[in-house]
Amino acid sequence: MPIWFAYTLIVLLVITSFMLVLLILLHRGKGGGMSSMFGGGVSSSLAGSSVAEKNLDRYTVLVGIVWFACIVGLGLWLRLQQSSVG
Repeated sequence: MPIWFAYTLIVLLVITSFMLVLLILLHRGKGGGMSSMFGGGVSSSLAGSSVAEKNLDRYTVLVGIVWFACIVGLGLWLRLQQSSVG
């Protein structure tokens, strides 16, 4: 496979990594863990999960799947490169 394929996967991996971190930080804390230590333990008046919360979950899963696919793609590309050299 050409080298541009690896560079494309690396750029996509970096972008999805930052997006995944931001999306995870946007989630509301459910318990009394680390989020409540920094002021996230304030309960809101809205009960249950809203449409925005469900969409945030979907986006997080989608970005996580793309991130995982980039990792697998880079691993396969590296394996093909090693087998063609030796």
